[in-house]
Amino acid sequence: MSSSEFPAETAGDLPAVAPQLRALRRRAGLTLEAAARAAGLSAAHLSRLETGQRQPSLPMLLALARIYSTTVSELLGESVAERDAVVRGADMEPTAAGGWTYRQAGAPGRGMQALRVRVPFGAQGDIVRVHPGEEWLYVLDGRLRLRLGDTTHRLGPGDSAHFDSLTPHRIAAEDPGGLELLFVHTLLQSPTATLCLGPAHPGEAR
Repeated sequence: MSSSEFPAETAGDLPAVAPQLRALRRRAGLTLEAAARAAGLSAAHLSRLETGQRQPSLPMLLALARIYSTTVSELLGESVAERDAVVRGADMEPTAAGGWTYRQAGAPGRGMQALRVRVPFGAQGDIVRVHPGEEWLYVLDGRLRLRLGDTTHRLGPGDSAHFDSLTPHRIAAEDPGGLELLFVHTLLQSPTATLCLGPAHPGEAR
């Protein structure tokens, strides 16, 4: 997979990611080539992420978090003094990744990861995801276009979807104003865990 398949973004937005990616890969005992292969990336692309020359998208962060047996929070260099059952909205700083803006909505180190996500119109609408686990989405604001396998669903505020993440899926905002949703996924580990990224096939519903 070539780096041209991913949006070119400035690395300065997430300064903590580059050193964390390298440190966590080494902690997991993976070579650059092995980690890149598991994430569906080229070794050159992962190297650029680790040196801060490229900014990872949210799907990439999710894939690498699974491979390194950690969370997106740790990849971003965020730390919590102690695990608390209550997450205060005022304490959750927004983070930008790959055009999305998200806030942690759950405690780190759990079997599920909860995020509050803002998806702008046109951001990553052509990225197809496949990985082990389950996902649950709940639309807070705007309209969501969700592609599951060969079927396209359109969801509005109050609608939700719960599906097996091994089903190829794609998320996009239906309207120019974007959308906001709650997103919960399981952090299942698998030797073959990958997140497959690539352009949508021509002719698919959009």
